[in-house]
Amino acid sequence: MTENKIIQDLLQSVKLSKGFYAWMTFLTISLFVCLYAYYLQLTTGLGVTGLRDYISWGLYIANFVFFVASSLVGMLISSILGLSGQKWITPIVRIAEIIAVAFAAVAGLVIVSDMGRPEKLANVFLYGRFQSPILWDVTVVTTYVIISLLLFYTPLIPDLTIAYKNRTDLPKWQKGLYKILSLNWVGNLEQVQLQKKAIGILLVLVIPVAMAIHTVTSWLFAVTPRSGWSSTILGPYFVTGAFVTGVASVIIAMYIFQKIYSLKEYIYDIHFDKMGKLLVLVCLIYLYFNINEFLIPGYRMPKHEAAHLHSLFSGSHSIMFWFVQIVGLILPIILLIFKPFRKPFPITLIAIIVFIGAWFKRYLIVISPQEHPFLPIQNVPENFTYYVPTITEIAITIASFVLVLMIISVLSKVFPIIPIHETLTERNKQNEK
Repeated sequence: MTENKIIQDLLQSVKLSKGFYAWMTFLTISLFVCLYAYYLQLTTGLGVTGLRDYISWGLYIANFVFFVASSLVGMLISSILGLSGQKWITPIVRIAEIIAVAFAAVAGLVIVSDMGRPEKLANVFLYGRFQSPILWDVTVVTTYVIISLLLFYTPLIPDLTIAYKNRTDLPKWQKGLYKILSLNWVGNLEQVQLQKKAIGILLVLVIPVAMAIHTVTSWLFAVTPRSGWSSTILGPYFVTGAFVTGVASVIIAMYIFQKIYSLKEYIYDIHFDKMGKLLVLVCLIYLYFNINEFLIPGYRMPKHEAAHLHSLFSGSHSIMFWFVQIVGLILPIILLIFKPFRKPFPITLIAIIVFIGAWFKRYLIVISPQEHPFLPIQNVPENFTYYVPTITEIAITIASFVLVLMIISVLSKVFPIIPIHETLTERNKQNEK
C-alpha cells in the first residue's frame, strides 16, 4: 500500500457529506426538543422531576457517574497501553480520545442539569471549600477535560498539515482551520522531538488525573452515611467499572467508523480480538469487585444493609440488578472467551449489551441506597418513598447523550479518525523489516 493511498484513504472521512448534514440535523432537532424539557425544569423547578426529600439524586447523577466512567477510556488506551508499547492500538487511539473528550465535556453539563439554580454554579469556584468533595470533583473533571483535549490535539498536528496539503476540495473554513491548528508543522527534527516530549508528559499526567476523577466521584458517595455507599472499595470499584464502560464504548465506535468510512484495511479483526480480550480482563476485575461489594454485607446482614440488599436481590430493583450481573457482565465474559465472539459484529453486539448494563449499574448505585435511609421514612406522601424518573428527566438525560453524539460526530468528521502520521510511520517500519 503506497503512502499516497494511505493518505487518501484516511482523509476520505473529513469531507462533509449530505449524510453528515442529515445526521447533524436530526441530532440538532432532537437536542432542541429535549432542551425544551430543561426549559420547563428551569422555569418550574426540580418538582417536575421524580426527585424528592429522601431521594435527591436521580437520573442526572447516575448519568454523570456513567459519563465520567466512559471518559476514562482515553487514559486506558492512550496512556496505559500506549506507554506499555502496544503498537496495535495506533488505529484506535484517536477514537478513544474523541470518546474521552465528548463524555468528559458533557459530564460537567449533566451536573448543571441537576441544579435547581444553575446560575449559582460560579459559587462553587468563588466560595468552594477544600473540605467539599464537590469542589474536588469539579476541579478534576475540568482538569481531565483540558488534558484530554491536549492529548487529542497534540498528536493531530502532523495530520492537519497532511490534510491541508492533500485535500484541495475542502471548504475554505476547513482548510483555514487546518492551517491555523497545524502550527506551521514541517516535520523537522526539532518539532518531532518537541511533540514527542509533549505527548509523553501528557500521557503521564493523564493517568493520576483520570484515576482521581472517578475516585473523587466515588468519594461523593462514600462520605455519605448510606447503606450501599459506606464502603472503602468504592474508589477502585468505580475505576474498574469505568474501564468496562470505556472499552465497550470504543468497540462500538470502532465498528461504526469501520463501516461508514470503509476502514477495514486499517481497523482489522485483530483489533476487535484484542479489544475483546481487554474487555474480558476488565470485566473479570469488575466482577471481583462486584462480589466484594455484596458478599461482605450479605454475610453480616446488618439491618439497614439487609433492606438494601433485599431490594436488589429480590425486591423492586431485582430485575435490573440481575440483568446487570448476568447479562451485562457474566455472560459477556463467558462468550468473549471464545474467539468467534470476538469478531467485529458479535463483539459489537456484546459491547452494546455491556454498555447498557453499565448504565443500569450506575442507576442502581445512585438510586437504590437512597430508598433505605437509617432514619425511618414517616409522615410524608407515598411518592417520597420511591423514585420514578419523569418524562422531563428522561428527555434531559437523552439531551446529554445527543450532545455526546454531536461532539463525536463533529470531531470524527472534521479531523482524521485514524492517525495518518503514525500509521505511515508504522507502515514504513514494517516495510524496512
